[in-house]
Amino acid sequence: MRWDAQRVGQAHRATTGPLGGTGPVVAPALPGLDAPAVRAISGLLRSVTTPEFAGMTFHEVAARSALNQVPGGSPMPFRYTVNAYRGCSHACVYCFARGTHSYLELDTGSGFDTEIVVKVNLVEVLQRELARPSWQRQHVAMGTNTDPYQRAEGRYRLMPGVIRALAGSGTPFSILSKGGLLRRDLPLLQEVAADVQVGLGMSIAIWDDSLHRSLEPGTPSPKARLEVVRAARERGLPCGVFLAPVLPWLTDTEEHLDEAIGRLAAAGATGVTVVPLHLRPGAREWFFAWLQREHPKLVRRYRELYGKGAYATPDYRRWLAERVQPLLRRHGIHQAGAGTRGDRGAGMEGIPGDPESRFPAGSMPGGGSGRTDGDQSATIGPTSPKATNNPVREQLKLL
Repeated sequence: MRWDAQRVGQAHRATTGPLGGTGPVVAPALPGLDAPAVRAISGLLRSVTTPEFAGMTFHEVAARSALNQVPGGSPMPFRYTVNAYRGCSHACVYCFARGTHSYLELDTGSGFDTEIVVKVNLVEVLQRELARPSWQRQHVAMGTNTDPYQRAEGRYRLMPGVIRALAGSGTPFSILSKGGLLRRDLPLLQEVAADVQVGLGMSIAIWDDSLHRSLEPGTPSPKARLEVVRAARERGLPCGVFLAPVLPWLTDTEEHLDEAIGRLAAAGATGVTVVPLHLRPGAREWFFAWLQREHPKLVRRYRELYGKGAYATPDYRRWLAERVQPLLRRHGIHQAGAGTRGDRGAGMEGIPGDPESRFPAGSMPGGGSGRTDGDQSATIGPTSPKATNNPVREQLKLL
């Protein structure tokens, strides 16, 4: 049973939830909870619905562990992750993490958007793990699977405790988000950045309002996310931006890219990474259903461009790189290499979902541009992505 690793004993059973609870409890909450092997810990989990989050269900889970170790052979520039939530109300049609919901026997389509698993005891467990003598204070990444600042964070407020626990133990960390709620914690991040290295990354890819509403219906507007970047920089914090995904024939025009890069530069982004859309299992099916509904004339072209794989063809990636490079120069964002393995700086490769592309400067603790000097750098996706034995499973191991 795939839920077993996220259960603890009867002592952690919750009946009212960490915040007292405002909605009805539905039990059993999740698939398999009525199985004989699970009845012994009945009451451990609950499913909560509230008027404030119409259409969503929060599955509250008591986790055994908080720190997840990344496989040794992974290209990620970190070895540990923390994920407060599974599933994501941002509901991005293209999200590479959709496939992870199938490992919980939950739907990767609308279920991923509305069935949110919440590790309600995350801070308590994390504090214990960080206090172990064996902990080496290695970089911990957040936002590598689903967004730590999605709507659920407004209810559960787990991130301030996570940030304080990491900083209090002297552990450097990074946060990747699309959530405007990140702005709430900027004063805290500014405070702890005096003691530990902090990296911030914001994802802002789609600047057309109608396309944004259709493809990223649960995310804040691009303008709101841009203000988070600006606010972070005003507080002296680094903030790199992922201009990802770039959608072939939808957001890859010179005008669209020029406007996006110009806005990012004006907001003071410490770095920019431009990555074309990738379509992993789970996301691929959901995206093509959207494409058939919204842009049926593009379906054949996308199938030709992606074939049966997750990546666009090398020719397209090369074409996009050639289009973006002069735009980066025009806006004063100096490119830090051509995006191939040979010229990567140490510890800056392997972004979640596209392990052949680099993290932008500022998004990793202590990497790239500094906090207040205003220097900017950019990276761009490679022209020939390297195949992996099982890239989807590798991403799942970051949970």
